[in-house]
Amino acid sequence: MPHHAPTSKTAEWRTRSLRHVWHPCTQMKRQASMPLLALSHGEGPWLVDMDGRRYLDGISSWWVNLFGHANARINAALNDQLARLPHAMLAGCTHAPAVELAERLSALTGAALDHCFYASDGASAVEIALKMSFHAWRNQGHPAKREFVCLRHGYHGETLGALGVTDVAVFRDAYGPLLRQAHVVASPDARAALPGEDADAVARRAAAELQTLLDARHAHIAAVIIEPLVQCAAGMAMHAPSYLRQVRELCDRYQAHLIADEIAVGCGRTGTFFASEQAGIWPDLLTLSKGITGGYLPLSLVLATDAIHATFYDDDVARGFLHSHSYTGNPLACRAALATLDIFEADDVLARNRRRAARLDAALAPLQAHHAVRHFRRTGMIWAFDVEAGPGFGQRYAAAALARGLLLRPIGHTVYLMPPYVLDNDTATWLARETLAALDDALEEH
Repeated sequence: MPHHAPTSKTAEWRTRSLRHVWHPCTQMKRQASMPLLALSHGEGPWLVDMDGRRYLDGISSWWVNLFGHANARINAALNDQLARLPHAMLAGCTHAPAVELAERLSALTGAALDHCFYASDGASAVEIALKMSFHAWRNQGHPAKREFVCLRHGYHGETLGALGVTDVAVFRDAYGPLLRQAHVVASPDARAALPGEDADAVARRAAAELQTLLDARHAHIAAVIIEPLVQCAAGMAMHAPSYLRQVRELCDRYQAHLIADEIAVGCGRTGTFFASEQAGIWPDLLTLSKGITGGYLPLSLVLATDAIHATFYDDDVARGFLHSHSYTGNPLACRAALATLDIFEADDVLARNRRRAARLDAALAPLQAHHAVRHFRRTGMIWAFDVEAGPGFGQRYAAAALARGLLLRPIGHTVYLMPPYVLDNDTATWLARETLAALDDALEEH
């Protein structure tokens, strides 16, 4: 499908970026021959390039933007905070945004997770959770509990500790010699159902494999880490909430911590504010990032139980949790998160999202019936489908969508939609129509 020729302005910024910016999650040699989107500004769910062409942000700028670009309410909160306190260290100091955010997140868990440790990004939060788990067991006299369990095809970030519990070869394998390998157990991915099975049956099979491992290695296993309900980088692998209940019970039985990585699936993305809520359980440690600031500023955090916090509370400094970074609990980032929580409350976002999702479901019905589509699925505000197509499909689809003014980024042969929570009816209908049209374009090109 032909692409729109860039103007001199767009071409200039693309050239300058490719010359000096090392882009993330990118093979730079390949990027040189692919259209690089040179952005000027954002308006609600739309991104606007240097030439004024608009693109619907169908993946929330990689799953972070919840309430649209340049949201007036978040902007106002940040402008107010900017005039008060842009930053101060959190070691030996405190400030209202960090305190209020910790209090409000604790309240959202019903005080089940009552302590909040701040960080900068998702992978950092995972590092913190892993360290907390190991250190808590050591402080309790169990230093042998230093092994971790993750799910097949699971992804938890690209720092070394997070890669150790990630089972995505393209990210992990190059750094294998540097990593502490985790135990990998079956994913409860509902697509793995055998004839006659439903998602709950797949969950039981996966939980049984975890039980076998814990039975053999529980004296050495510190924690099990999972993405509740949706393993995003695994091609939006969705599973039944019953799996979480079974894992919670197994972790209690075998004395292992449960770490819920809600970096991508929290903040309402799966239909409840925390994905864990849908199983009626709470983990021992919960990581949150991405949408927590509404897509404005880097912030991540780990929520912990009183029991874990208590293991560090001691006169001995070495028993404390001494992890830090210079921008821990940055007031601007925390204020953006507070503004995000305000919008959730004021606009009854979760209820509105249920109605919004139903409308988009109806608009996507023709796509669901497409001859090349397999495993069409949705959890909350995440839609995904697999496509039977030849090699290079993902790249072709991304280019075809971009040519139609739609920013989507397939994971292999899985196309997914994770739009901001601000789509009106007309925009949702347009998104569904162009998602289908881009599929036809990509299949015709092969």
